[in-house]
Amino acid sequence: MSPSLESAIDDLWERHEAGDVSAATATEDDLATLSDFLDALEAGEARAAERRGGDWEANEWVKRGMLLTFGLRETAAREYGDVTYNDVLPLADTASYGERGTRNTPDGTVVRRGAHVGEDCILMSPSFVNVGARVGDGTLVDSCDTVGSCAQIGANVKLGANTLIGGVLEPVEEAPVVIEDGVSLGAGCRVTSGFVVGAGSVVGENTLLTPRIPVYDLVDEEVYYGNLPPERRAFTRFVESSIGEHDLFEGGAYKPAVVATTLEDRTLEATEREEVLRS
Repeated sequence: MSPSLESAIDDLWERHEAGDVSAATATEDDLATLSDFLDALEAGEARAAERRGGDWEANEWVKRGMLLTFGLRETAAREYGDVTYNDVLPLADTASYGERGTRNTPDGTVVRRGAHVGEDCILMSPSFVNVGARVGDGTLVDSCDTVGSCAQIGANVKLGANTLIGGVLEPVEEAPVVIEDGVSLGAGCRVTSGFVVGAGSVVGENTLLTPRIPVYDLVDEEVYYGNLPPERRAFTRFVESSIGEHDLFEGGAYKPAVVATTLEDRTLEATEREEVLRS
């Protein structure tokens, strides 16, 4: 990616913050900059977050570019099949997906302009991939899945059906949800608020992963907030709440928690059997 694109976005952001440009006054050059920016996102040349020094950090200029995309474009009527919808962005052009081995099934698989979808992916309908999201090579996005804006999904990830991957667009300095390479999320999982799921982990169905819920890691014998270490098997359990006993809670009150253990051979074998879905 050309450094000039980052500089152009930074300059446009300063003008926008100073009140010198708006959706009504944006020039063709301004909109061309935003179009180049969306192209860079789709090509994977720009991304909302990257790992630096072992930690995931937001690329603030990218998130500013996304905010400008909404702030400097007018809502327009657009066509999708026989439906007219109104948005500031068109849908992504998915015509080239087949050339890189990616499948997207019809009637409900929606990829918004500015989302990156890699090679050999499978997008089942209905599913939704929002602007700024990154879906790595070989990843399965199953039916009724949502991948939020800026979410970073690694390579060879399996998102079980009815899974929600939240997005973090604002504040711009906050890293989004990250699902690292080789993760398998069971059906109905929810990952929100910048949570990081470590590489190779297998998460049981209907597990909620958010920084507000503790992860009791039985491997490191530590309690983590906001991340699940790599190579873990994780599932939901309930622990005693600080509310304690109360007349409204017979036997005491409980709150959700996540328990993480080592991966077992049978867990890995079950995950490997599901690889047939990708072929």
